[in-house]
Amino acid sequence: MQLKLFTVPIKNLAVPEGEMNAFLRGHRVLAVRKEFVADGENSYWTFCVEYMDGSAGAAVLPDRPKVDYREELTPEEFQVFSRLRDWRKGVAEKEKIPVYTVLTNGQLAEVVRRKVQTKAALKEISGVGEARVEKYGEGLLGMLLGGTSA
Repeated sequence: MQLKLFTVPIKNLAVPEGEMNAFLRGHRVLAVRKEFVADGENSYWTFCVEYMDGSAGAAVLPDRPKVDYREELTPEEFQVFSRLRDWRKGVAEKEKIPVYTVLTNGQLAEVVRRKVQTKAALKEISGVGEARVEKYGEGLLGMLLGGTSA
């Protein structure tokens, strides 16, 4: 893991913005922290990008075949899976984290296949431990059982 800092002034931002976007396209970004520094006409954004370069990212996360869950799940299961992905996206945006840190697509599909209805059943999904169940269990079960997030 490495860090790269960017400063993007609010005036004349085209060049630094282009450099930052080019960097982001060429690296596996793990996290971005941003701060706005207010200094009148000299105000600017700072971005701290936590990343792995392409070769390191490939070693950590090997290519996996893409799963088409429309084919893997029944139409009814896929409808629930889609609702859960929408819920997960909202949670991730609110917490400013990648969606897969809430639950992966594979974990969501397994939740749907097993028709999970309790926190205990949720813990039986591979990779879903106590911390995730405590943090996301109520919301997930609310989506499954009532169709709304809790």
